[in-house]
Amino acid sequence: MIFEFMKANSAEFEIEKMAKIFKVSRAGYYRHINKKQSIRAQETKALTEKIKLIHKRHREVYGSPRICAVLNKMGDKCSRKRVAKIMHQNNIQAKMRKVWKFTTKSFQRPSHLAPNLIKQNFSASAKNKTWVSDITYVRTREGWLYVSAILDLYSRTIVGLSMGDSIDSSLVIGSLKQAICHRKPKAGLIVHTDRGCQYTSSEYQQFLSVHGIIPSMSAAGYCYDNAAMESFFHTLKTELVYRCNFDTRKNAVSSIFEYVEVFYNRNRIHSTLNYLSPLEFEQKNSLAVRI
Repeated sequence: MIFEFMKANSAEFEIEKMAKIFKVSRAGYYRHINKKQSIRAQETKALTEKIKLIHKRHREVYGSPRICAVLNKMGDKCSRKRVAKIMHQNNIQAKMRKVWKFTTKSFQRPSHLAPNLIKQNFSASAKNKTWVSDITYVRTREGWLYVSAILDLYSRTIVGLSMGDSIDSSLVIGSLKQAICHRKPKAGLIVHTDRGCQYTSSEYQQFLSVHGIIPSMSAAGYCYDNAAMESFFHTLKTELVYRCNFDTRKNAVSSIFEYVEVFYNRNRIHSTLNYLSPLEFEQKNSLAVRI
């Protein structure tokens, strides 16, 4: 306690004078301070190595909030501020880069338009209640690869994924078929999309009707109505696509599938899920319901 007081007031009072008043040696004071600094330095070094390992293990896409969450899960209690400071000092940062953005073409066919049923409420009380879907473009040296994905708002899990060299109704139906096969939703499921011509097509609308799915659509040209899907595609682009140069569509398909199924659904933690991965979130809540 005396040495800590001396350290706290060293700027105002001389160490020698305080040592005389408290009847302690200056050598003892400096041994205490140096020992404490050495322990802190060792802790920081060990923490730095853990941060580097977590950063690398998670594809170098985690910033300080997610790395701090992983450390706390591991039992290393530390503040986000300290993690951010260590990352800055060691030039560790989330590797992201924004390049371009494309959107699907709106097709105004009044008879096939649907009202907006979710109205920017990007949550669900259980899985397979509300899904959102959209299409994005990925550049390869062979040409564009079109990606249709479906996300469950309950857990942010990507439940359907379809990729191809043409952007038509078969692309979006393909992702929906995959999602239905894997999740087996009950009738009454809501699937929210934009007003792209693929979603207003007779083929797509008929497919929804056959499976008892209720369509929901964003307002024309209003991307915020499908913000959850926009967020996923932004994540996909910044964490994978913009960091790669795909020679072929086949290479891009393989990388995107691996990113979604191996990393995003099973390992990537989400702040909206209390820093759990989509699969962890579903498993944890499924266990809680059974108990």
